[in-house]
Amino acid sequence: MKICVVGTGYVGLVAGTCFAESGNDVVCVDNVAGKIRAIREGHVPFYEPGLEELIRRNVTEARLAFSTELADAVRTSLVCFIAVGTPSGADGAADLSAVMSVAGGIGRAMDGYRVIVAKSTVPIGTAERIRAAVAEATRHPFDVVSNPEFLKEGAAIEDFMKPDRVVIGATSQRAIDLMRELYEPFVRTGNPILVMDNASAEMTKYAANALLATRISFMNEIANLCERAGADVDQVRRGIGYDRRIGHHFLFPGVGYGGSCFPKDVKAVIHTARQHGMEFPLLGAVEDVNEAQKGRLVEKVVTEFGADLTGRRFAVWGLAFKPRTDDMREAPALTIVEGLLARGAALAVHDPEALNEARRAFGERVTYHRVNYEALGGADALLIVTEWNEFRRPDFPRMKRLLRRPVIFDGRNLYEPEVMREHGFTYFPIGRAAVRAAAAS
Repeated sequence: MKICVVGTGYVGLVAGTCFAESGNDVVCVDNVAGKIRAIREGHVPFYEPGLEELIRRNVTEARLAFSTELADAVRTSLVCFIAVGTPSGADGAADLSAVMSVAGGIGRAMDGYRVIVAKSTVPIGTAERIRAAVAEATRHPFDVVSNPEFLKEGAAIEDFMKPDRVVIGATSQRAIDLMRELYEPFVRTGNPILVMDNASAEMTKYAANALLATRISFMNEIANLCERAGADVDQVRRGIGYDRRIGHHFLFPGVGYGGSCFPKDVKAVIHTARQHGMEFPLLGAVEDVNEAQKGRLVEKVVTEFGADLTGRRFAVWGLAFKPRTDDMREAPALTIVEGLLARGAALAVHDPEALNEARRAFGERVTYHRVNYEALGGADALLIVTEWNEFRRPDFPRMKRLLRRPVIFDGRNLYEPEVMREHGFTYFPIGRAAVRAAAAS
């Protein structure tokens, strides 16, 4: 099948590459010439495991190309995906200006029937707005499909190639049949292709992310209560996770959610609800809890070291909002680092992939270290913010030698408190009892 994907951000580049990997001819389009030039030269604009190799192979085998010419791409394609950004506006609404601009451009370029697919995360009613914009620009027949993505950063290739489900919002049987044909190679193990109306497909994406964000905020509040009441949130998590109605996923407490999806999608659902005359107090609370949770590690540091951190030095492991990505959008590390800097602390930071993004955020106000142990030298404490696998089994004796004081604030509960006591650390987890080593008392 001939496909064009408009937008070479996270969703567009992953989708276009995976469609090419399954044998389709794909051209990815972006209006930023420098970005297209860099991708053609092999420079992927973000870190996603396996993506660079997949792009290189499909370009070599002439199934994947990159262009700045939208009209040419539309004229050579049957299916046109819109995968541009929909950032939050000041009122929480999704900004659809890029989506509508692309829709109009597709309409003007069409020379026959096209399936126009909204892959971007968009609010209810967007498919109808796209249909109106395209109809205004062309007399050729077309169908509009809503096809939300459910990719996890850090595991996007696996998620796309082996989806839990594919959601198709459409009313035209011709478009439904084409979309089924396109996605059949990815659901050979029996996972469903769910066909529904456009509005329900649009809502499905928002509902999924809002529910996952709610689970995270709920467990963070349970963790905070556990600390006050003397319970262990890790035991609580295990105790509820085996209930089949609940399950184990998204029950790990921490320092809050971030990234490009959960924050803006929660805001978008709240805004949509208000447009339809209702409040959504549950999601308002989810937001409030999450913002407060991002400051929990700073609160713990202040309790231990005092409000004035002048003369103190802290190491930070993990800056991306989650492991296996370099994405720092809305990352808890932003709040934590700024909170410590505002109190006069000096910071040495490390992340396996996000140091370039961190430089854009923090400039020369912190020091950057490509090796995690290098950040520890002379630090009064270590703060763990992102749960990268390489942090799970570190060299504890080496860490203790490097730190000025053997103190760890663990925002992801990577270690067992008793193990840390045995190694001589004072250890502050989330939702579990802290341990204080005699040597650090």
